[in-house]
Amino acid sequence: MIRVLLADDQTLVRAGFRSILSDEDDFEIVAEAANGAAAVAGAREHRPDVVLMDIRMPELDGLEATRQITADARLEGVKVIILTTFDLDDYVYAALQAGASGFLVKDTEPAELIHAVRVVARGDALIAPSITRRLIAEFAGRVKRPEPGPELNALTEREREVMALVAGGLSNDEIAARLVLSPATAKTHVSRIMTKLSVRDRAQLVIIAYEAGMIVPGWVTP
Repeated sequence: MIRVLLADDQTLVRAGFRSILSDEDDFEIVAEAANGAAAVAGAREHRPDVVLMDIRMPELDGLEATRQITADARLEGVKVIILTTFDLDDYVYAALQAGASGFLVKDTEPAELIHAVRVVARGDALIAPSITRRLIAEFAGRVKRPEPGPELNALTEREREVMALVAGGLSNDEIAARLVLSPATAKTHVSRIMTKLSVRDRAQLVIIAYEAGMIVPGWVTP
């Protein structure tokens, strides 16, 4: 069962997401929140698998709420999906830096929402990778990027290659096919990279890859 917390200041939006997810046998809506502070409190109380987090909310916005959730060691297993609209794209890169596992546009199709929550709950892929890649590529170039940390020195050449492909939006199966590996081996590489870099999920690998200059905005996997 995938436990979900809905955080949005619009009651109708929450009701819509609740209706869509509640129709599935493997989802349980454990709480709702009308602002970021309530979302953080709800996450600490209910320990959901996934939080669907709006950005613009009163008291505490979704970006800061995401930071607080992802920084709390007690909530290590809680994944955050940011809900955005295309006129809020400037927030996307910052949201992923804050620890979000990905994002969805609010008018996404129900099937895509369901799939995205399942995917991020198991932690093995970004949400809507083609959209994520395009927006990160656009806005990464506008954000002042820190110098790459020494952690990257711990990666092997193969792990760097795998990480670049992850940042390009490839799934484990696609990485395996590209590098002529078994899917299990590709998954092991990704897990080891995440452990070495102390990141929560694949979304954070994308951020680090851009910041380290491993790939650049507009880069497309050959």
